[in-house]
Amino acid sequence: MAILGVNDLKAALTGGGARANMFEINISFPGGVNKPEDRVLTTLCKSAQLPASTVGGIEIPFRGRVANFAGDRTFEPWTTTFINDTDFSIRNALEEWMNLINSHEANVGAVQPLAYQRQMFVKQLDRNGAEIKKYTFYNAYPTQLDAIDLSYDNTNAIEEFGCTFTYDYWVSSTTT
Repeated sequence: MAILGVNDLKAALTGGGARANMFEINISFPGGVNKPEDRVLTTLCKSAQLPASTVGGIEIPFRGRVANFAGDRTFEPWTTTFINDTDFSIRNALEEWMNLINSHEANVGAVQPLAYQRQMFVKQLDRNGAEIKKYTFYNAYPTQLDAIDLSYDNTNAIEEFGCTFTYDYWVSSTTT
């Protein structure tokens, strides 16, 4: 049966559809880092993504045709954008974390991955704020902290900055 009407769409779109602005993140910072409060972290996270992954392909030519086989899964880096507060609480924590990995002055850092890799979470929330889907990133750490542009031209604007994380893999769960 063909879906032709708006009422068919409304009936199929349970819960009114997932909203891109209803999300929450949580980052477990390593020891020695002055981590911001979870409430501040999730409130000032302006944007994030539900993660992507790709299953690669292996092509094997065979007698004039190509046979396709599934390859290894790869995971793209996870990017976030934060609104900067005057305490620089999130930026300071991320800078400290990256300094733990490789210090600015001495060019030394943590040797054991367990010292700097952590779990992170992004949750999709429904319109009432209840968690409906959760992604857990394993062995994550920041790899890029974006610059904050300063300019006399930026009036009526609050600073923002991005941070990119790499991780080994993610696992999802549905929690309705």
